[in-house]
Amino acid sequence: MSFMKIGCKEFNFGSCTYIMGILNVTPDSFFDGGSHETVDFAVSFARQMVCEGVDIIDVGGESSRPGHLAVSLEEELERVIPVITAVHAAFPEVPISVDTAKAVVAEAAVKAGASMLNDIWGFRGDSEMARVAAKYDVTCCLMHNRQETVYEDLMAEVCNDLMASVQVALAAGVQHERIVLDPGIGFGKTKDQNIEVLRQLEKIKALGFPVLLGTSRKSFIGLTLNLPVEERLEGTLTTTALGIGKGVDIVRVHDVKENVRVCRMADALVR
Repeated sequence: MSFMKIGCKEFNFGSCTYIMGILNVTPDSFFDGGSHETVDFAVSFARQMVCEGVDIIDVGGESSRPGHLAVSLEEELERVIPVITAVHAAFPEVPISVDTAKAVVAEAAVKAGASMLNDIWGFRGDSEMARVAAKYDVTCCLMHNRQETVYEDLMAEVCNDLMASVQVALAAGVQHERIVLDPGIGFGKTKDQNIEVLRQLEKIKALGFPVLLGTSRKSFIGLTLNLPVEERLEGTLTTTALGIGKGVDIVRVHDVKENVRVCRMADALVR
């Protein structure tokens, strides 16, 4: 087991599975785009997640879905900072993660109340992201990502890429115990590659860091089941249960209530 403090909450990884709830404040996210764009709606949805048992709230202001439109620095700041400020004021006991690849946004978010950085490029996009994490001593989630889907040895390369991100973080002064890894399901991988990574999650776990799994309603589930995004809950819950069996520590999800129930049942079986 390993301990990590995120915000004012202590996490005892290995004892149970923690839930990160997705709060997108974007008009074009693939599932909930446009649902929580105003501060009032965002706080209301955060309240719902808190009531359902969320452990971390992940606020994002730029969609990362395939074909998404890039968002300017100014627009991303305008979207996420008021929401983080309001959610932190309403629920100071719940850690907030900011889903961004921009160091300026990350620093502003930490000042507004965020205590975790969630970077889809694993600190290998904006070189200043690691500096911000080290400066403010916040937890960072380093996700695997690539521009292409060509691999000679999928799992070996995913693990090597993640450890390269870890080295960037450590070199900037981020503490080892502040790092969480995300295998990047849905990023830089085909449907079959996503499924193969899920089958071999224990290799990510073996790298020695807490693991976050984000599969919620993603396209590989839709392609596997031939279902639209609004009908992918059961597929998501299957991956949540499988991930727990493989040792993941955090699941990042849209549907908090249903995933909390799966986590509690799976934890009772495997922890």
